[in-house]
Amino acid sequence: MREEQAPASEVKNEDRGFRATTLRWLKFNAVGAVGIGVQLAALAGLRSGLKMGYLSATTLAVEAAVIHNYFWHERFTWVERETESSLTRFAKFNLTTGLFSVAGNLVLMRVFVGGMGMNYLVANLVTIATCSVVNFVVSDRVVFE
Repeated sequence: MREEQAPASEVKNEDRGFRATTLRWLKFNAVGAVGIGVQLAALAGLRSGLKMGYLSATTLAVEAAVIHNYFWHERFTWVERETESSLTRFAKFNLTTGLFSVAGNLVLMRVFVGGMGMNYLVANLVTIATCSVVNFVVSDRVVFE
């Protein structure tokens, strides 16, 4: 039996969609890389400079990165998707990926630093990597739909 092949137009659209998603993933990670710097600098400043507890410092550092990342994602990663006001998208971003990032970072930091004694900056890098895939999917499908 011979398998039926998809029409060439469907294959081209799928390929175009894959390329667009790949490019968006790369942009997302470029913004995220700078956001990691923002988060780590804020965390180090709050923890070492202001002597805040690691969980309080993590919360504020994550929110600083969330705000930074939102504005760059809006202007760079998903620039072609302007369907609603920036303020509405900002609220959606904070209530989805922002909340997930804060909650995920707090839980994982508690485990890695509080439970395992890991250095707070190393632990923070691990938590960022863990949360990033979910954040991309939610951003792409919900926030910047």
